[in-house]
Amino acid sequence: MQVIGICRFSYLGHGGFQVEHDTLEDRAAYLYAPERMEERFRTFEALTLPPLRAQTDPDFTFLVVTGDSLPATYMTRLQALLADLPQAVIQTHPPGLHRQVMQAAINSVRRAEKQPCLQFRMDDDDAVARVYVERLRAAAEDLRKLSRKHRHIAIDFNQGYVVRPGPDGLAATATQRPFTTAALAVMFKPSVKLSVMNFAHEKLPQMMPAISFTGEDMLLRGHNDYNDSRQKPGIKPITLRPLDAGEEAHFRQTYNIDADQVRRIFAGSATPGSAPASASLRLR
Repeated sequence: MQVIGICRFSYLGHGGFQVEHDTLEDRAAYLYAPERMEERFRTFEALTLPPLRAQTDPDFTFLVVTGDSLPATYMTRLQALLADLPQAVIQTHPPGLHRQVMQAAINSVRRAEKQPCLQFRMDDDDAVARVYVERLRAAAEDLRKLSRKHRHIAIDFNQGYVVRPGPDGLAATATQRPFTTAALAVMFKPSVKLSVMNFAHEKLPQMMPAISFTGEDMLLRGHNDYNDSRQKPGIKPITLRPLDAGEEAHFRQTYNIDADQVRRIFAGSATPGSAPASASLRLR
């Protein structure tokens, strides 16, 4: 079964954000503000990529979708970060309707085969455990009989951490919230050309059979003030605490994330997540 993970890397389009902007120029100014982009790149390097490089099952596609207006310096940096990940595919798209663009992007890398397609989504500050692809494929095999009766099935691994990287390493708190992103996938029949991005992740159990697995750390949900979900008023604060030595060892083993490397990546940076300065940008 083909496994596809999709990650939006500051894609400039219509929709897909909980906080809207009046114009595309306003959204571009927010997305491409230097402070925000620096934080995005450091978090992507520190959290998202290390577990993907160390997957126990390397048979997957990691599709990174960004906008064709992404400044050239950022595109060069993105390509450099992904150069040693053979599963990575970078696509640039002009502004469009978010779900349609993402669906087309995923379908462009789908193989024509008679087996189901497994798709997961992650933001550029999320991560999955080293065994995620292996566990996902095994779960899907167990669901093959059920999949013959349903167009799509949600497969949810709900345990892990909310985590924040920074100059001091990693601060985190355990989480076991169902149907968040990162380790949540959808199993599609070969004939179904919808994508994991066509569905609101928290509403998946209302739309299809859904099964949750717990008891094993499988996801990391990045936490910072740039999170789209944290831009609205009234968001409940999350208390994170620095990892101790034993927990740092657990992160190395489970996620291939080294706290010392995180400190090096964020060395010399301000505390990540402060509000971005305004920026102007002319769209191509």
